[in-house]
Amino acid sequence: MADELTHSLPMTDNINQNAHDGEAKLDSGVHTDFSDAMSYGDYLKLEKILDAQQTLTDSHDELLFIIMHQATELWLKLMFHEIQAAMAHIRADDLEPASKMLARVSRVQSQIIQSWDILSTLTPADYLTFRDSLGQSSGFQSFQYRKLEFVLGNRNGAMMKPHRHDPAVYADLEAVLTAPSLYDEAIALLARRGLAVDRAVLERDFSRPYSADASVAAAWAAVYRDTDTYWDLYALAEKLVDCEDWFQQWRFRHMKTVERIIGHKRGTGGTAGVTYLKRALDYSFFPELWDVRTQL
Repeated sequence: MADELTHSLPMTDNINQNAHDGEAKLDSGVHTDFSDAMSYGDYLKLEKILDAQQTLTDSHDELLFIIMHQATELWLKLMFHEIQAAMAHIRADDLEPASKMLARVSRVQSQIIQSWDILSTLTPADYLTFRDSLGQSSGFQSFQYRKLEFVLGNRNGAMMKPHRHDPAVYADLEAVLTAPSLYDEAIALLARRGLAVDRAVLERDFSRPYSADASVAAAWAAVYRDTDTYWDLYALAEKLVDCEDWFQQWRFRHMKTVERIIGHKRGTGGTAGVTYLKRALDYSFFPELWDVRTQL
């Protein structure tokens, strides 16, 4: 029995020997010299990324706040990239890759929803140690978030005002605001497939907010009542619903995290804080896709 126990124990001497061997323990094909080659850090520009967390106070918790928001901005960039590509495929009547891209958007949304769980470890007392250093800066001023809302269909030109100081950003936002949204492209596809959609909807001013339309509602109802004929349109519709569902969950977690940390104080950017975020929960990007569930 003693011999069996001895043989079952880790080979401690060998492990220690390997630890002292340094590079000898690496596989023979592992690259270690990057003096003239691109490394992992080079490719990802990690020097720039990891130097971007410049705290303004000595608060221990400020780094969490910065990293959470910077990571969110990167995810927003990816979501906009995927939605723009999905729209191009919808215009080309190529729905399989569009559905894949929208599915990826939903997965990203689930990721950023989880990030609120991390930020919620920031207590009200923690936040007060650096909140004053933020000045008037606020997530309300995120131009990438605004682009995302615009491309999804929440059109409100007044939301561009905080970006007038940056002509390039302002022009970028204006281009998204005045172009068809993701939902506009889906509605145009319904019409191209022979479903009756009023021309007024197809030729509307895209910079204006979209309102639910009876002809669009009837077109989606036809799709949902005959999924065999319109399977790819039906699948697209459900991907759109997924996106909005996840987006609303993100909004809700945002609102509850803010309420947990600052209660009903005004936001640093001047908004009504929780009250403002609650109002946003009432907006629907794709109203007919929710209404059709009642009609069926």
